[in-house]
Amino acid sequence: MQRLVFFLLIAAAGLAAVAAEDRVAPDRLPLQPRIDTAEENSVLTLEPGRYAGPVVIDKPLFLDGGGKAIIDGGGEGTVITIDGDGVTVRGLTVVNSGESHNDLDAGIRVAGNFNVVKDNVIEECLFGVDLQQADANIVRRNRISSKSDAGLGVKGDAVRLWYSRDNRIEDNVITKSRDFVVWYSADNRITGNTISDGRYGIHFMYAKFNLIEGNVLDRNSVGIFLMYSDDVVVRGNRIFQALGATGVGVGLKETSNVEITDNEILYNATGIYLDLSPFEPDTTNRIYRNRIAFNESGILMLSDWVGNIVKDNIFSGNIRQVSVSTFASAARNEWEGNFWDDYEGFDRDRDGIGDAAYQPMVYADRIWMDVPKASFFKGTPILSVIDFLERLAPFSEPLVMLADKAPRTRPDFAPATESEAAAEPAAKRLDPFGLGGD
Repeated sequence: MQRLVFFLLIAAAGLAAVAAEDRVAPDRLPLQPRIDTAEENSVLTLEPGRYAGPVVIDKPLFLDGGGKAIIDGGGEGTVITIDGDGVTVRGLTVVNSGESHNDLDAGIRVAGNFNVVKDNVIEECLFGVDLQQADANIVRRNRISSKSDAGLGVKGDAVRLWYSRDNRIEDNVITKSRDFVVWYSADNRITGNTISDGRYGIHFMYAKFNLIEGNVLDRNSVGIFLMYSDDVVVRGNRIFQALGATGVGVGLKETSNVEITDNEILYNATGIYLDLSPFEPDTTNRIYRNRIAFNESGILMLSDWVGNIVKDNIFSGNIRQVSVSTFASAARNEWEGNFWDDYEGFDRDRDGIGDAAYQPMVYADRIWMDVPKASFFKGTPILSVIDFLERLAPFSEPLVMLADKAPRTRPDFAPATESEAAAEPAAKRLDPFGLGGD
């Protein structure tokens, strides 16, 4: 009987080994010997097929997969490690890294300088491209996703920059990974990427002098969040559908001297979130020419803070244009020349600037902020009725949220031309509703 049990155990172990070999593709072709024997600065072109990883490239080399070569890590460690300078990895499908967060198992790790990672597909890898103390590299036109069977919180980061400078991360398509992180890294350019279905679209920590331009961030829990990261430019991005209780299009925490310009920030729980920003004395954050629309709060501030200049933006379709988490005003910041779709003033001289300041008052429409459970009724008729009654006969002094002394009356910011103004009778221009009077 004992002998029978022993043989059954041996058979089961053999079947498990076969199953494991099936998972990691036993027909993988050897690759590391070819890398080792390749001459420096040569081109190693791979024939179509599946090759065995992990591999390490520690000399200048052009590894070209031609779009048909697959590097399979077999579920162990990082699939490709670039441990040198002057390496190009192109046209590969990189799959099956290990699953260790402690070891940062990745599709491609870059630990050198002046390397290029382009036109690859990286999938079923815990982390995508991991740059560690790596400078002046290019990561371009890759398609990156994480482990498909892992929950969002335990996936790895699609791109990770750690103490890395002067890198260009551009034109990549990133989906269903955890975060894109830039930590302790300066002077990087993150441009033209499409990032969707993740947690943090792009997350900065102690990372200064970076450019984020022309990216599309869709359906992430948070679009772009800057923490303790000064002198960053956020320009020309499209950030939308950051929903959920903590959904934020662009967020700043204790961050100074930032430019947020020419972005579309749409359909988020919060468009722009400001937490003690700017933080450094005598600095500002400039929020110019953005379209901030269809958010629950266009701009939400944690507290009554100073130093933000909000100019020439379009605010439309937001439930609340500007809010403060505490019962406080945002008026100590500078508001100038914005278009507000709820502005109720006139523009008699047709110059595109309202005749009176935009000064929204806060009445009962902030109940949902003071009493979080009341947010269930946000946008409903009952809360609208309460707010109407409070405005009709306020029982307390309302709060002036902000003052824009030169609000735009058209979202395109263009004043009426002389011919357009002349084509309209003067009496109508001065009395647009036909009310008469002196």
